[in-house]
Amino acid sequence: MRAVYVETLIDAPMEQVWWTTQDPATHPRWDARFSSIDPVPDSAPARFRYTTRVLPAVRIGGYGVHAGERTRPDGTRTSALRFGSDDPRSLIASGSGYWRYVPGPAGVRFLTGYTYAPRWGPWGRLADLAFRPVFGWATAWSFDRLRLWLERGIPPERALGNAGREVALRTLAVAGVGALAARVTDSTLAGALAVLAASVLAVALPPHPHTPAARRCRRRPPDRLAARPPSLLEKL
Repeated sequence: MRAVYVETLIDAPMEQVWWTTQDPATHPRWDARFSSIDPVPDSAPARFRYTTRVLPAVRIGGYGVHAGERTRPDGTRTSALRFGSDDPRSLIASGSGYWRYVPGPAGVRFLTGYTYAPRWGPWGRLADLAFRPVFGWATAWSFDRLRLWLERGIPPERALGNAGREVALRTLAVAGVGALAARVTDSTLAGALAVLAASVLAVALPPHPHTPAARRCRRRPPDRLAARPPSLLEKL
């Protein structure tokens, strides 16, 4: 299975990016993949439990284990972890990943790479063909929501509201175009073609600067350092 990779550039101090992403209480505010993260007291290595809300009344739990941190002489930081879930409803059985923070003149390159083993046997591998891209999209969308928070001061909750309003407006615009085309031409086919064209345009138009967008994030490693998991990093 191909690893998920996401990267964004955040124009904010390193310590602020580090704290906002490492603090268990703050992390779920911007990361759509988690509803809550609760550290396990006195655990060594540090462990935590998490929940993810997949439906309004359905939450799936899992666990994480911090596998270590490393700071390079150039200021680059890496945080590694292992994760998984004992919940049989969870597609993710176990996995591992890393976060890397690379300082630069334009800000902090914040990036992640992770992969996991799906459960449910062949059916799980089949389901993962659809789930993994969606999970990667959710990661990228969350990274851009974090960027908006730290760069522009837009709280994650407001950014979510901005996204909802923008989706609603674009949906209404598409429906309106279809209804108008069908009425003017008195043709169902013309209305369907108008809806299709409007839908393509609605998806292609760039989002508002205050709305999170996964498309703003890089989805492929640009260099060898970014692509290396911590276990393969060269010691400096």
